[in-house]
Amino acid sequence: MLSKEQLMQEATALAPEMVAVRRELHAHAETGFDLHDTLAIVKEHLEAMGLTPEPCGKAGFVVLLGGKHPGKTILLRADMDALPIEEASGEEFSCSNGRMHACGHDLHTSMLLGAAKLLKAHEDEIQGTVKLMFQPAEEIFCGSEDMIEAGVLKNPDVDAAMMIHVMAGMPVPTGCVMIMAPGVSAPAADIFTIKIQGKGCHGSAPQVGIDPLNAAAHILLALQELNARELGVADNAVLTIGSMNGGQAANAIPDEAVMRGSLRTFDEETREMLKKRIVEVSEGTAAVFRAKAEVTFDSGCASLYNDPAMCADAEKYLGQLLGQGAIPVGKLPTSGGKKASGGGSEDFAAVSRAVPSVMLGLAAGEPDKGYTFPQHHPKVRFDESALPVGAAVHTWMALSWLADHAE
Repeated sequence: MLSKEQLMQEATALAPEMVAVRRELHAHAETGFDLHDTLAIVKEHLEAMGLTPEPCGKAGFVVLLGGKHPGKTILLRADMDALPIEEASGEEFSCSNGRMHACGHDLHTSMLLGAAKLLKAHEDEIQGTVKLMFQPAEEIFCGSEDMIEAGVLKNPDVDAAMMIHVMAGMPVPTGCVMIMAPGVSAPAADIFTIKIQGKGCHGSAPQVGIDPLNAAAHILLALQELNARELGVADNAVLTIGSMNGGQAANAIPDEAVMRGSLRTFDEETREMLKKRIVEVSEGTAAVFRAKAEVTFDSGCASLYNDPAMCADAEKYLGQLLGQGAIPVGKLPTSGGKKASGGGSEDFAAVSRAVPSVMLGLAAGEPDKGYTFPQHHPKVRFDESALPVGAAVHTWMALSWLADHAE
């Protein structure tokens, strides 16, 4: 079998190529399912390796490697979409179209392309099948479900799955891999919209209208009380209103205001209770000010579940590959008394609820080395020296897991 030393050498040799691909993807950031340029770039590189990317769902690709020896199938996943953020990172390859890879999905895609090249070079050693999943629309929590509905877990049936998410602005050396603990590691998420219908009028005569902005302001404050007064000490939830819009003129009351927000929870009962209360609080508060509120839940995903056996396998295999560079999440260092962890949701959750899966974190930028901004920030930057590690981890995990579970 391929030695860890040889694998790391080959992955390191691919670094310039992965950096170039990452920067090309970064400069052409696209969102949701609208990934025309991104898909073209991914397809071009896969076909140049002699691989055949098959369309899956609205904007995904599936690639198969191995299959020369009987065995199980492991899925490796990378998401490809960006965020609707105006970039201010200062990178020479910044995107100028109003979208930005502020979550690192360009690194995910580049790393999986690197792994594809490594696996293709060692295809005879694959004891089963490796399935690569290039996924759209993770940021809107729709892409994973779309590809599952299109059959990504079938033909051949997937027996296990893994993903890597890069982490910027964390007090962990670049290239360290964080192995998540068994059980839930990423919360469920729900994106919602609140439309407040008022009655527009001149700003000098509010008594003849109904002010939707006033109602929106009170709804914002009322929703924050759900955490303060309706959750117990053991409950965990974050409710955020990230957008409030209404009106154009300083001297006019508009007809309508629109709020958009997100809810993140680990527990399904808490999730359903809060969704119900968001509707009740919004409608009731709007009614107090003679307005009407309509709440719609636009998209969402369940909590991500790490299979205990997959976590144990990851700790074993990555300990072999990286030694002390593989860190169980419970042993992460702290910064300012706070653990280096986050609460972002991840729509790989749908895969994790269907097959045994594990999510890995990959440190890609230390604050002390200038990578000070967090993900989803317009100034976030990532340390590209993490790319070879990510490609090697994908490859080593796939080869090792298949060899250990060979029929």
